[in-house]
Amino acid sequence: MTPSRSSRRGMLAAGLLAVALPALAQVPVAAPVPLPWPNPLVAQRADPQILRHGGWYYLMATVPEYDRLEMRRARSIAGLATAEPKVVWRKHEQGPMSRHIWAPELHVIDGRWYIYFSAGEAKEPWKIRLWVLENAAADPMQGDWVERGQIKTAWETFTLDATVFEHRGKRYLAWAQTDPGKKNHSTDIFISLMKSPTELEGPQVRLSQPDYAWEKVRHVVNEAPAVLIHGGRVFMTYSAAGTGAEYCLGLLWADENADLMDPRSWHKSPGPVFVSSPESGQYGPGHNSFLTDPDGTVLNVFHARNYRDIAGDPLKDAGRATRVQPLRFTADGMPDFGQPYPEKK
Repeated sequence: MTPSRSSRRGMLAAGLLAVALPALAQVPVAAPVPLPWPNPLVAQRADPQILRHGGWYYLMATVPEYDRLEMRRARSIAGLATAEPKVVWRKHEQGPMSRHIWAPELHVIDGRWYIYFSAGEAKEPWKIRLWVLENAAADPMQGDWVERGQIKTAWETFTLDATVFEHRGKRYLAWAQTDPGKKNHSTDIFISLMKSPTELEGPQVRLSQPDYAWEKVRHVVNEAPAVLIHGGRVFMTYSAAGTGAEYCLGLLWADENADLMDPRSWHKSPGPVFVSSPESGQYGPGHNSFLTDPDGTVLNVFHARNYRDIAGDPLKDAGRATRVQPLRFTADGMPDFGQPYPEKK
């Protein structure tokens, strides 16, 4: 999720957007594999994450009202399309966690359930920080979700889109944040080791910042990291630019044996890896997560709109929908995102 702050308005918006998007029409669309679930999977749900655990699939995503956290589950991905959502938490009326409830992710850590999400305040809507809920029940649709407070990073600045992953016996948090020492108010991608599910061990290390023109359309943004460990590499996607048709995925990767806390271990694609597709009628694909099915198939879970033009602020447009499609890999093991599939009910 990217804020509509006055400090970010007008950054390369009209001119660069006009240049960037028409070029996408020249990219061929690979023949899609038939999907055994609807596309889109769920309407009006952005920033989606699907977790498979204990024979269930759990879906969390941002609701267009930005006022609550809801969860749905089913025995299959297709079942999520008709599963009844359950509200597990609502925003406060005032103070922390009272506005802009964004990008929830569900994780199981040390036998307990955790939801990581971003939230602002009623009087300061863009005072976005990272927050955690915990549930000790065996069933996350039951029991009490207890507020465990803010995840404190190195700075008290705009912070969002946390994800947790484990690798080689270590637990990491990756997220997006504004560096107070930078004048362009961008959000960059950071990583840290975790001391506990609610506390960072540090240090806080920057892995990516907006370097290229395609990362700076409408807003100067890297956000929404998502991690996939596959084929001897650790991949990290991130979303770039504004939240309209310019929204897209970038890619970082490191060798699985590398020190993930060393920025020199990571490589960055000079171009986006997943972009709008006029051919399939899908625009602004981004804020993804990964899901590996029992047969080893890796799935890309993301949101996109089925129209390009938006009147006003894209953040106030509710058309982003949750979509799921297979992720291919090249002969040398790199992810090939292809193009967003055309819609099919």
